[in-house]
This record gives sequence, structure tokens and C-alpha cells, in this order.
Amino acid sequence: MSDGLLLKGFEVELFTGRPDGSNVGVASDVVKELTDFVTEPDRRNLEYITAPIRPYEALPEALLAPRRRLREWLVNRGLTLLPGSTLSLGDSSRFERSDPGNTYHDLIESSYGTRVVTASIHINLGISEPDWLFAAVRLVRCEAALLLALSASSPFLDGQLTGHHSQRWHQFPLTPVKVPLFRDHAHYIHWVEQRLADGQMRNERHLWTSVRPNGPRRPYDLNRLELRICDLITDPAQLLAITALLELRVLQLRESTDRLDPLHASQLGRDELAALADNNDAAAAHSSLDATLHHWRDGRAIDCRSWIAELIDQLTPLAERFGINGVLAPLTQILDTGNQAMRWSHAVNGGSHISALLHQGTLEMEAQEQINLELNGTLG
Repeated sequence: MSDGLLLKGFEVELFTGRPDGSNVGVASDVVKELTDFVTEPDRRNLEYITAPIRPYEALPEALLAPRRRLREWLVNRGLTLLPGSTLSLGDSSRFERSDPGNTYHDLIESSYGTRVVTASIHINLGISEPDWLFAAVRLVRCEAALLLALSASSPFLDGQLTGHHSQRWHQFPLTPVKVPLFRDHAHYIHWVEQRLADGQMRNERHLWTSVRPNGPRRPYDLNRLELRICDLITDPAQLLAITALLELRVLQLRESTDRLDPLHASQLGRDELAALADNNDAAAAHSSLDATLHHWRDGRAIDCRSWIAELIDQLTPLAERFGINGVLAPLTQILDTGNQAMRWSHAVNGGSHISALLHQGTLEMEAQEQINLELNGTLG
């Protein structure tokens, strides 16, 4: 049942490379032949965007069909799609430009280097009502660390364990350095205009934070919430589970704004909340599900796993009402067995080689695409 659910769209960034996990940049060539893909500043990764869809049952094919098209293009060149969100075996000392003539890419390379050469999933939820949208941005900003912890998949860089479960978020340059909890749409517009004027943002897209309002003409015309913090999630069932947790929380907020909007329900001030959220994100990037976080209501310390489990319990009745409680099920397995980064780190500490783990991940990605293709054929 999709009545009452939000439109959902995904921006999916992927690395390309060899089956052994080494990175090979071909984005500039891909986009000449596959029009639904776009380049990132570094040619070793690229992006596709799914159309807005409401029902969960239609999302797996929307996510996996572009991967199959890209894989078909790659396989003829001895290449594949890579799991993980950083240059796991790649050379992070070298930037490989996808479009040398792009002046914005000049800025990216000179300002940030390969800190931005990562792969991730951006989850977009359609919300046009300004008050609800900005309340949602505030709540999700304060709980984004939980979603990063579930999705963490980047413990490697340059062939080494880094000690961070999300090396991607640890290294990614948050821009501007300080982003407030926006009071409302007018505050957001004024703040963005100020940052463009003082040069902290070079254009309206140059707001790189865990979550932001988005729309066809930022900062003025907005129609969605964009969660940007998640690492690449290659398993569609896990991605949809995390998406459902996010969507249900936002729907719950609409029904209980006074109780769930941090602007009204927290004992902390806005500046304290922004700092708390950023510190929680950093803690989740380091230890993910094992992190000790601080709750936005009162600043108390709370175990990340426990906080997520509490949210699942709170949201299960709402999930049942919308008929999507089954979509949440993979979250329990992640809490029990760990996210991708934790499983990989455990395997390396037990003697496995990073290349072998990445190779296995490429096979699992291909299997997911084929299983869904066969399922769609059966259903059709």
C-alpha cells in the first residue's frame, strides 16, 4: 500500500574497476554512450539518478536496471562495478579529472583533492510543505548518524584499513564548516545568500552536509529532503530498509511535530544541536554501530545500536499501518551481524585480503542484479 507514502528518488554514485578491486576510471567514456549516467569530477566514479517513485515494490528495479546497463558496457572492457565508498585499492594521491575543461571541477580539485572522490547513496524524499520540510531537515540532521552507522561501507583506503568504518565521511570536506539548524525557509534563504556572498559557497549546490533541503531552484523553490550522509549500499533490500526508517521517521514527525521537532522538543539550543549532530556524525564515521552518541533531546549518551533499535520499535506500528513492516526487516540483521564495513574489518583482522573481499563484493552485486531481473521476469 503506497497511499500516504512519499515519493522517493536516489542518487547513486559508483566506482568502476577491475574484478580484483582496483580502480579504473572510465566515466568520461561511459557518459558518451549511456545517457542516464553523469560524471563526477574524478573519472573513477560516476552517478545515476532514479525517477521519483512512491511504492517500495517498484524501487529495486529502478535501482538495479541502470547497474545492469552499466555492467554490460563494462564487461566488454574487462571491468566491473566496485563495492565500497572510497578508493579502497586506488591511489588517493592522484586526481583523475573526468572533464579537464570544467571550471567548477578546477575548484573541487584544487580545494579538496581526492577527499571528495567517494561513492555514496543520496536518498531524496518528496516534501513540498515548507514547515514540514524544515522540521524534517532538523530532525534528520540530529539523527543522521544512525543512518550512516547502518550504511557504513568504507573501512579501506589505498589498500589499508583506516580505522574508520566510514572513511568516506571521515575524510569528506563538510562545506561550509558550520551549518546551523535552519529555523524556517526564510532563514535558509538568507543564510545561503550570505554564504554565496562571502564565498563560503561557490554556488547553490555547494552545501555539503549530512542532509539538506533540495528542489528545482535552490534556495527558493524546494520540494524534497536530501539525505547525503549514507555510504554506498549495494544490497537493495538493505537500502530500502534504511530508506523506510528515514521515511517513517519523517511521517511520524508530521503527526507529532511538537514532540519530534528538535527546535521545540530539545533541551538544547540550536547551536548546541548543530554541534551535537556533527559530533555524532564523526563518531558514527569512526565506530558506526559501536559508537556512543548523544541524544538530541537532552544530550545524554546513548549506544548507537540501542538508539536504532528503539526507533525500529517506535516505528513498527506506523510501518504496519502503511504495509511496509517487511521492508524494515533487514535492519535487524544489520544490527545483529554488523554493517558492510564491520564485516570487512573483521575479515581483514582475521587474515583475509582486501582484494579478495572486494572481488567477492563485485560478485554479490552482480548476483543481486540478476536475482531481481529474474524475479521481475517471473512477476511479469
